[in-house]
Formats: sequence, C-alpha cells, structure tokens
Amino acid sequence: MQYNTQREQLVMPEYGRGIQMMVDMAIQIKDREERQRCACTIVKIMSGLLPSTTSKEDQEHRLWNHLARIAHYKLDIDFPVNIVPREEVQAHPAPLPYPMKSIKRRHYGYLVEQALDYAKTLEDEEQRRLITECIANQMKQDLFIWNRDSMDNTLVAQDIERYSDGKLSLDIDEFSFEAVGESPLQHSECGKKRKKKK
Repeated sequence: MQYNTQREQLVMPEYGRGIQMMVDMAIQIKDREERQRCACTIVKIMSGLLPSTTSKEDQEHRLWNHLARIAHYKLDIDFPVNIVPREEVQAHPAPLPYPMKSIKRRHYGYLVEQALDYAKTLEDEEQRRLITECIANQMKQDLFIWNRDSMDNTLVAQDIERYSDGKLSLDIDEFSFEAVGESPLQHSECGKKRKKKK
C-alpha cells in the first residue's frame, strides 16, 4: 500500500490527486492534437470541481493557468488564454516596511505622544485645555489597560506636565475624568437590569 505522504506533493491540492495524475498523463501523450483534446477535457473536469465565483471568461482564464501550474509548465499545447509566467507566479511580494518609531512612554503609546506635541503648539488657551483633557482621558484609559494599580488621576496630571516640558497642565480638582473600563450601556437606563416582578 502506498500512502499519499509517500507520493509526490500536489501542486494544487484543491483539485486532488486524480487531476494531477491526468495532467501527468497528458504531458506524456505524443500526438499534439490528442494532447490538446485531453487538456480541454481536464479543464472541463476542473471547472466542475471548484464552483465559479467570477465571470465565465475569468473562470476560464483561471482554470487554464491552474492547468499550466499543475503541469509544471511542461504541457506543450495551444493555450486559449495568456498564461502567467512561472517566474511571476513564484515571485514573492516585496516586504512591507514597518514603521519603527521610538516610543518614550510605551504604556501611553505613540499617538498620545503625538497629541501632546500637537497640544503644546496651540496658542488658543481654550482649545489647548480641551485637547489636554481629551489626552488625559486617553492616558487614564491606557493606564487601566496596562496596570490598574497605577491608575491614578494625580499621576496622569503629573505625566502630562512632565512629558510636555511644563507647557501643559491639568487641574484635577476642576476636571472630572470619564469612567474607564466600562461600556457606555452601564451608565444608561437601558443598561440597568430590570427587577423581576414577584
């Protein structure tokens, strides 16, 4: 008995070993016309195995390209569509550049740093105060996520002043932080549990 693990690895497993064997046999056919007819038959069988999700022309183009790949581009026939070259199929895309940024305060993140830098440049006092309060709420939320033990209003105010070089400040006596770690539904009427009637 021969196991599939001992056989040659399938190029496209979704079509199964039967299609692979048919293609291997088609490559061995010496008569070109018979080889062409055999390839057309194989493509018809392949179209029945995988459901079509595109137009008829796209489906036909895809199947003939799959046939060429399964045959390791050794099938000498007149392909009715343009076949994508082997080099283009096997080419790997270039790696995407990952933005490596130096983050001084990793628990607050890069966006908080950017927001603090932007807030320092604002000349309008009211606008600077509103943005500082938004940043403070975000910083407290970040502390809640990273370490709940260090989640302190005074710490947030100190960090804002320290990281903005004293240009921004937060008066915790006048400012009330938003609730963290809770969904908005928990504060609404619809989020409250209804009492069961006895």
